[in-house]
Amino acid sequence: MVHSTWGDWFVREEIEATEPDGASLWYLGCNAFVLRSAEATIYIDPYFDDGQPPWVVRMIPVPMDPADATLCDAVCVTHEHIDHFHPPSYGPLTEDLGADLYVPSSAFEEPDYEGDVRTPEDQRHVIGVGDEFAVGDFTISVRGANDPDAIEPLSYVVEHDSGTFFHGGDSKPAEEFAGIGEEFDIDLGVLAFGTVGHIHFPDEGETKRTRWYMDENQVIEAANDLRLDRLLPSHYDMWRGVGADPKALHAHAASHDYPRILEPITIGDRVDFAEAGIVRSNSLR
Repeated sequence: MVHSTWGDWFVREEIEATEPDGASLWYLGCNAFVLRSAEATIYIDPYFDDGQPPWVVRMIPVPMDPADATLCDAVCVTHEHIDHFHPPSYGPLTEDLGADLYVPSSAFEEPDYEGDVRTPEDQRHVIGVGDEFAVGDFTISVRGANDPDAIEPLSYVVEHDSGTFFHGGDSKPAEEFAGIGEEFDIDLGVLAFGTVGHIHFPDEGETKRTRWYMDENQVIEAANDLRLDRLLPSHYDMWRGVGADPKALHAHAASHDYPRILEPITIGDRVDFAEAGIVRSNSLR
């Protein structure tokens, strides 16, 4: 059951009330983002669940209930893990709003989530590396990633007239990233950042030392391969036990060419494709 701790004000009065001049994105926590332009609204890896305590304990608010959304043209999924492919989180977007669902085949064939995928057949699109599709005035190119815990991890390059955005899913540094950095001029990119910590696995009855995301050095390595002008670290604040401080990346990035700018976003923040900096919310203007 999805329940928003912020009510409906964030999606109604911030995301959908904004008229972007170009393209903008909002960080929804975990690795979830919503992208908006004058022509389209895209959700990437939406996840609005509490986790599965005591295994994975969500440490941040649930910013919205997808049932409160009125705008969505597409949902894009990077891999089959439940905090990326979560039918209760994207279901209202596809069932009620008619959004298309773009996923790797493994998300349908071997999902972590057990239950109905909640999307009409004609709105389901299986995608893979090398595919390209358009959603309104966005062009989305599908590329590879390196997540040893996922079956078929994907990354997305989202191009718009106002800039180019990269979403790496839960990838570690990847051989593909150097080629992506050469192929595209990426303005801002999302990379999953965390630390080695301890997670309780109830099925096994023990707590294990766990690395799910990139550490400081790996994030900067990936940012340099991708030639990111602006780096948005994600996932760092989501789970109890593997959290990290994105401000620490400043020291690691200082002697490298990329990223040129580090933008340590927090849940609810808006960023524009064309210009660096976090945009103040509507309520603060």
